[in-house]
Amino acid sequence: MTDAAVVEPSSDVSPEASVGARTRVWHLAQVREGARVGADCIIGRGAYIGPGVELGDACKVQNYALVYEPARLADGVFIGPAVVLTNDEFPRAVTPDGGLKTAEDWTPVGVSIDRGASIGARAVAVAPVTIGAWALVAAGAVVTKDVPAHAIVVGVPARQVGWVGRAGQPLVAEGDEWRCPVTGERYRDSGGELVRIEGSEA
Repeated sequence: MTDAAVVEPSSDVSPEASVGARTRVWHLAQVREGARVGADCIIGRGAYIGPGVELGDACKVQNYALVYEPARLADGVFIGPAVVLTNDEFPRAVTPDGGLKTAEDWTPVGVSIDRGASIGARAVAVAPVTIGAWALVAAGAVVTKDVPAHAIVVGVPARQVGWVGRAGQPLVAEGDEWRCPVTGERYRDSGGELVRIEGSEA
């Protein structure tokens, strides 16, 4: 098996972008200058990766997702179809005097997504926000504030409705602990932060 990236001819990958080993960039996707895409990633049809965006290894960016700079995605992040990661806190096309805004007229702000988190189809993350490791953002949710690691958030605006394990399944409450029905891992809620109990795997 070759370690070379596979880039479909209909995609638009800047020669100034970096695409890691075994990564696949599918039809009509665009990867802009300065973007860094790790190894073993999948960039789906029509997806957009903005200038200077960073993706870790083994990320999946599904069809028509828009990842605007300066987003930072850690290893193993899943971005569902038509997800939008915004970058303008106070969006305007023009300045107060009516002139077209340029890069000098605004400061981009980014979305940061930690390891293993998943963002469901058509969700929107309104920068600046951080989505914690292994968190799950439901399809169609609008994230306007930081999401804790392992949290499940739903709705507009997104609100937390539970906890999720590394296997992607909602955790089951058992007394003062939470258990993953797939792996058997157990967690404790420590002041709104979920902490895995070491050695708790089935």
